[in-house]
Amino acid sequence: MGRAYQNRKESMAKTSDQKARVYSKHARVIYVTAKQGGVDPDGNLALRSAIDRAKRDQVPAHVVDKAIDKAKGSSGEDFAPARYEGFGPGGCMVIVDCLTDNPNRTIGDVRVCFTKTKAKLGTPGSVSHSFDHSAIFVFAGDDEEAALEALMMADADVEDIECEDGKITVFAPHTEFAKVREALTEAFDGIEFEVEEIQFVPRETASISAEDEPMFEKFIDMLNDVEDVQKVYHNVG
Repeated sequence: MGRAYQNRKESMAKTSDQKARVYSKHARVIYVTAKQGGVDPDGNLALRSAIDRAKRDQVPAHVVDKAIDKAKGSSGEDFAPARYEGFGPGGCMVIVDCLTDNPNRTIGDVRVCFTKTKAKLGTPGSVSHSFDHSAIFVFAGDDEEAALEALMMADADVEDIECEDGKITVFAPHTEFAKVREALTEAFDGIEFEVEEIQFVPRETASISAEDEPMFEKFIDMLNDVEDVQKVYHNVG
């Protein structure tokens, strides 16, 4: 219980530039998932989840529709996932997930974030072994046993489930995302997920010193400002 996770929901942007970056990140995910799995959200669970996350971040409907319409075409950008790992300020462990149409540009932009904050970009696998790749669902509720029973009936593999402050959090292997979502949706009528995504969850959290904290915050802000960066995970508790 009490496992740490990072809610990737963006806070409301304070400037139009920040809003544009948030909209762009969501639009890129929607485009890629629609291109890969089809433009119908009812038949493409990943797309439906991506659209729901965009709505929670108050991305305008026209941005979502434009990304889906773009995916209907035979041409368009060819985005591919890219993942970078390393050690941030204070020695914290960091995983950076990106979607890119130019890997050379992306690695260059990410490397700048590391070098300008005295962090160290590592090799693939250098820190990911200290994280669990988990499907995470958070929703309002207080009946932890009912949620667990529904998941067991659906034969869904669950790593952990906890209930705190009127919210239930379910952790499952990332490969169980679709099965867990379907089980919860069928068990709880009208369920609305506050979080429904796959994240890297640190097996253990670590603290950083007050001296390193400003540099750490700068590091995270710089990464989030990179257009190709989708998610940043770390083990700072």
